[in-house]
Amino acid sequence: MATTKTTTLTFRIEPNIKEALCTAADRDHRSIANMVAVMIREHCARVGIPIQDKQAPAAPVAAKPKSRK
Repeated sequence: MATTKTTTLTFRIEPNIKEALCTAADRDHRSIANMVAVMIREHCARVGIPIQDKQAPAAPVAAKPKSRK
């Protein structure tokens, strides 16, 4: 169960892609929404796109120290 708020995403895909998605979700005993989320997370991990953990707040960016002359 989701412990944080979720958002709605609506998109159109070809019927054969939807059928493949439904088959993948069934085989993994997942909902379609959860299967899409898993696929997105796996893709982002593979190509190096970070996904912020929904539980942890964003880490502040430290300022660069000033160089002394």
